[in-house]
Amino acid sequence: MKLTELQEITLIGLSLPEKTTNENNQAQKDCGQLWERFQSEDCISNIPNKLGDEVFAVYHDYEGDFTQPYSYFIGCKVPAETEVPKGMDQLTIPEGKYQKITAKGEIPDCVANAWREIWEKDGELNRKYLADFEVYGSKSQDWDNAEVDIYLSTK
Repeated sequence: MKLTELQEITLIGLSLPEKTTNENNQAQKDCGQLWERFQSEDCISNIPNKLGDEVFAVYHDYEGDFTQPYSYFIGCKVPAETEVPKGMDQLTIPEGKYQKITAKGEIPDCVANAWREIWEKDGELNRKYLADFEVYGSKSQDWDNAEVDIYLSTK
């Protein structure tokens, strides 16, 4: 794990219409459906002024820790003043301290396994539960041998 200081990041993409929860694998279902929509509607091509091809998956607006409901968003980085296209949403990841973890292996298993490890160590990580996110960049294109960076907001 590596501690890093990040500046504010503005994203445009899609949000879950309601909060989800890790209880009974509900988040797996809800987040999976949002990914399907993001891909089937070719959202990447419809996001204006993208600052790269990386896709961000953000867990935010927590009602407590990882056992409580939270919001989920998928999108791409854009300049802050970018106009949001109809049918899409905007989200700002706040500046602050983040712990970076890299999940390696087959997608989606490597990401799910990384989150299980994070939850097991939750008390040791000094998490802020402000915004946590995954970054799917060029190293995540080979789904059989991927690398996905996970950032956890910390105190």
